[in-house]
Amino acid sequence: MASNHEPSRRPYLLRAMHEWISDCGYSSHIVVDASATGVVVPAENVENDKIILNIDCHAVRNLSLGNETVEFDARFRGKNWHVSVPVSAVQGVYAKETGVGMIFNDDEESGPPEPDTPDQPNTDGRPKLKIVR
Repeated sequence: MASNHEPSRRPYLLRAMHEWISDCGYSSHIVVDASATGVVVPAENVENDKIILNIDCHAVRNLSLGNETVEFDARFRGKNWHVSVPVSAVQGVYAKETGVGMIFNDDEESGPPEPDTPDQPNTDGRPKLKIVR
Protein backbone atom coordinates (compact mmCIF):
# COMPACT_ATOMS: atom_id res chain seq x y z
CA MET A 1 0.00 0.00 0.00
CA ALA A 2 1.32 3.47 -0.91
CA SER A 3 2.14 5.90 1.84
CA ASN A 4 0.70 9.42 1.76
CA HIS A 5 4.27 10.67 2.27
CA GLU A 6 5.66 9.17 -0.93
CA PRO A 7 6.80 11.68 -3.53
CA SER A 8 4.93 11.95 -6.80
CA ARG A 9 6.05 9.56 -9.54
CA ARG A 10 5.45 12.20 -12.23
CA PRO A 11 8.85 13.99 -12.11
CA TYR A 12 10.71 10.67 -12.10
CA LEU A 13 8.74 9.38 -15.09
CA LEU A 14 9.20 12.70 -16.88
CA ARG A 15 12.99 12.56 -16.40
CA ALA A 16 13.12 8.91 -17.50
CA MET A 17 11.06 9.53 -20.65
CA HIS A 18 13.11 12.64 -21.50
CA GLU A 19 16.33 10.63 -21.19
CA TRP A 20 14.95 7.72 -23.23
CA ILE A 21 13.67 10.04 -25.98
CA SER A 22 17.05 11.81 -26.11
CA ASP A 23 18.93 8.49 -26.21
CA CYS A 24 16.82 7.51 -29.22
CA GLY A 25 17.93 10.69 -31.00
CA TYR A 26 14.50 12.30 -30.90
CA SER A 27 13.37 15.62 -29.47
CA SER A 28 11.37 15.69 -26.23
CA HIS A 29 8.20 17.76 -26.10
CA ILE A 30 5.94 18.29 -23.11
CA VAL A 31 2.25 19.17 -23.06
CA VAL A 32 1.47 21.71 -20.33
CA ASP A 33 -1.79 22.95 -18.81
CA ALA A 34 -1.02 26.65 -19.24
CA SER A 35 -3.96 27.64 -17.01
CA ALA A 36 -2.40 25.94 -13.96
CA THR A 37 -1.12 28.09 -11.13
CA GLY A 38 2.59 28.92 -11.40
CA VAL A 39 2.98 28.32 -15.16
CA VAL A 40 5.23 30.97 -16.75
CA VAL A 41 5.20 30.63 -20.55
CA PRO A 42 4.71 33.04 -23.46
CA ALA A 43 0.95 33.62 -23.59
CA GLU A 44 0.91 34.08 -27.38
CA ASN A 45 1.90 30.41 -27.79
CA VAL A 46 -0.97 29.08 -25.64
CA GLU A 47 -3.93 27.48 -27.42
CA ASN A 48 -6.99 26.13 -25.58
CA ASP A 49 -5.17 26.52 -22.24
CA LYS A 50 -2.40 24.18 -23.49
CA ILE A 51 1.13 24.76 -24.69
CA ILE A 52 3.57 22.30 -26.22
CA LEU A 53 7.18 22.96 -25.26
CA ASN A 54 10.26 21.55 -26.94
CA ILE A 55 12.62 20.57 -24.09
CA ASP A 56 15.25 18.96 -26.30
CA CYS A 57 18.79 19.76 -25.14
CA HIS A 58 19.48 21.45 -28.50
CA ALA A 59 16.44 23.72 -28.19
CA VAL A 60 16.78 25.01 -24.61
CA ARG A 61 19.44 26.14 -22.17
CA ASN A 62 19.75 25.46 -18.45
CA LEU A 63 17.11 22.71 -18.44
CA SER A 64 16.15 21.58 -14.95
CA LEU A 65 13.69 18.71 -14.54
CA GLY A 66 13.17 18.99 -10.80
CA ASN A 67 10.72 17.25 -8.52
CA GLU A 68 8.54 20.36 -8.26
CA THR A 69 9.34 22.47 -11.34
CA VAL A 70 10.51 22.21 -14.94
CA GLU A 71 12.61 25.25 -15.83
CA PHE A 72 14.66 26.32 -18.82
CA ASP A 73 15.67 29.29 -20.96
CA ALA A 74 14.53 29.46 -24.58
CA ARG A 75 13.68 31.83 -27.39
CA PHE A 76 10.12 32.37 -28.55
CA ARG A 77 9.58 34.58 -31.61
CA GLY A 78 13.02 36.11 -31.15
CA LYS A 79 12.56 36.91 -27.43
CA ASN A 80 14.42 35.27 -24.56
CA TRP A 81 12.21 33.60 -21.96
CA HIS A 82 12.78 31.87 -18.66
CA VAL A 83 10.08 29.19 -18.68
CA SER A 84 8.86 27.75 -15.39
CA VAL A 85 6.25 25.00 -15.15
CA PRO A 86 5.11 23.13 -12.05
CA VAL A 87 5.57 19.41 -12.67
CA SER A 88 1.90 18.92 -11.75
CA ALA A 89 0.95 21.02 -14.83
CA VAL A 90 2.85 18.69 -17.19
CA GLN A 91 0.22 16.49 -18.83
CA GLY A 92 2.50 14.41 -21.02
CA VAL A 93 5.88 13.95 -22.65
CA TYR A 94 6.54 12.56 -26.13
CA ALA A 95 9.01 12.31 -28.99
CA LYS A 96 8.02 14.77 -31.71
CA GLU A 97 9.34 12.52 -34.48
CA THR A 98 7.38 9.40 -33.50
CA GLY A 99 4.63 10.54 -31.13
CA VAL A 100 5.73 7.86 -28.66
CA GLY A 101 5.52 9.04 -25.08
CA MET A 102 3.53 9.06 -21.89
CA ILE A 103 0.37 10.83 -20.77
CA PHE A 104 0.04 11.62 -17.07
CA ASN A 105 -3.38 11.40 -15.50
CA ASP A 106 -4.58 13.30 -12.46
CA ASP A 107 -5.21 10.01 -10.61
CA GLU A 108 -1.44 9.41 -10.50
CA GLU A 109 -1.13 11.62 -7.44
CA SER A 110 -3.68 9.67 -5.43
CA GLY A 111 -1.80 6.35 -5.49
CA PRO A 112 -2.63 3.00 -7.01
CA PRO A 113 -6.25 1.97 -7.53
CA GLU A 114 -7.85 -0.35 -5.04
CA PRO A 115 -7.94 -3.96 -6.27
CA ASP A 116 -11.23 -5.40 -7.43
CA THR A 117 -12.90 -7.78 -5.05
CA PRO A 118 -13.78 -11.10 -6.63
CA ASP A 119 -17.43 -11.84 -7.38
CA GLN A 120 -17.20 -15.11 -5.51
CA PRO A 121 -14.87 -16.03 -2.67
CA ASN A 122 -11.89 -18.19 -3.59
CA THR A 123 -12.21 -21.26 -1.38
CA ASP A 124 -9.84 -23.72 -3.08
CA GLY A 125 -6.63 -21.91 -2.02
CA ARG A 126 -5.38 -21.43 -5.60
CA PRO A 127 -4.89 -17.99 -7.16
CA LYS A 128 -7.88 -16.76 -9.12
CA LEU A 129 -7.33 -14.71 -12.28
CA LYS A 130 -9.88 -12.40 -13.75
CA ILE A 131 -9.97 -11.39 -17.44
CA VAL A 132 -10.10 -7.61 -17.85
CA ARG A 133 -11.09 -6.20 -21.22
